[in-house]
Amino acid sequence: MAEKNLRKMNRKELIEIIYALQQDEKESGGENTVPIPSEAAVDAERERLQYQKKYLQTLRTTIYALIIVAAATILLATMFLPVLQVSGTSMEPTLSDGDITVLVKNADFETGDLVGFYYQNKLLLKRVIGGPGDIIDIDSEGNVYVNDELIDEPYITEKSPGETDITYPYQVPENRYFVMGDNRSVSIDSRSSTIGCIEVDQIVGKVIIRVWPLNRISLIE
Repeated sequence: MAEKNLRKMNRKELIEIIYALQQDEKESGGENTVPIPSEAAVDAERERLQYQKKYLQTLRTTIYALIIVAAATILLATMFLPVLQVSGTSMEPTLSDGDITVLVKNADFETGDLVGFYYQNKLLLKRVIGGPGDIIDIDSEGNVYVNDELIDEPYITEKSPGETDITYPYQVPENRYFVMGDNRSVSIDSRSSTIGCIEVDQIVGKVIIRVWPLNRISLIE
C-alpha cells in the first residue's frame, strides 16, 4: 500500500519527504540511511507541505490586501479627507499644539469656518472672517466688524487687534478670504501683509473634527 502511494507522488515531493526524514534521523543521532517511509509518514509529510503552501498563499493574500487598503486610505485622505497636525498656539483655545485634525474638501466657506490652507509650503489653520468683497473693520479693542456688523465670536477668549499693518476698513479682494487665528494676540494672519488674504486655491478644506489626543476627540465649530 505504501509503495503504491509513493508511486503516485512526483519526484520533487518524494525528495522533499526523504530529505526531511533524513534531517530528523541526523538530529536523533541515527545512521545516515533512510528506510522507505511508511504510508503514515508520507501522508503526514504531504499534509505538512500542503499546510505550508496554503499558509504562504494566505500570507501573500493578506499582505496584498493590506497594501491595497493602505493605498486606498492614503488616496482617500489626500483627495477627500486631509489630515493635519496643529503646530503652534495661534488657534488656542480651540486647538492646541500637537492636536491632529481631519478636514473635508469644500469650496464654499462662511464666516466662522476653520480652514486649512497652504502658505509657503506649509499648512496653516485659521478662522474665516470674511469672503470676497466683504468689508473688514477691527477697532482698537479687537472687536471685529464684517460689513459694518459686529460678529459673534464665541471661540475666542480674549480680543486683541493683534499684529496688523493694513488700513481699516479693508475690503477683501475677489477670490480671496480674510482669515484670523483664535489666539488674537499672537496669531499672524490676514491682519498682516506678511500673510494677507488667502486665495481660494490655497485652501485645502474645512476642519470638521479633532481626532487626537483621544481624550479630546470632538467636532470643531
